[in-house]
Amino acid sequence: MIILGIDPGLATIGWGVISSDGSKHRAVAYGSVITEAGLTTEKRLSQIYSDLGEIIRTYRPDAVAVEELFFNTNITTGIRVAEARGVILLSAFNHGVKVYEYTPLQAKQSVVGYGRAEKRQVIAMVTRLLNLEKPPKPDDTADALAIAICHAHSGASKIAAYYNN
Repeated sequence: MIILGIDPGLATIGWGVISSDGSKHRAVAYGSVITEAGLTTEKRLSQIYSDLGEIIRTYRPDAVAVEELFFNTNITTGIRVAEARGVILLSAFNHGVKVYEYTPLQAKQSVVGYGRAEKRQVIAMVTRLLNLEKPPKPDDTADALAIAICHAHSGASKIAAYYNN
């Protein structure tokens, strides 16, 4: 199974493509989509849609796993990220790929074994689980790979397949 994991954002969108049989995972490609701060929101959203579409066309994932939003104190930033997340969901849908959503707590639990794990622990485990030579950068990319691994562990299970049909 090929899984595209995405950590949504407006300025930086982490993405990671993994190949998984449910227990063994391999990184296929990963990186981030960066939008310029000086661009209008509409242009940034358009870039996210286009860049993500290119990633989907290139790697042809069987599933897209997206991190659910966690709102902090800055509601304006949260709204902008929610707009970007909507574009991400639309791009996956328009490219015919089923979307699965996971909370940060679920991703941390799946990768580290503890839902309240620290960022450095997640990065270390993603690096180890995917047998990477060095930790993925930026942190958003590591989070995207963690979301993809989370889906490989839970979304690919027979129980999840039963509920998704």
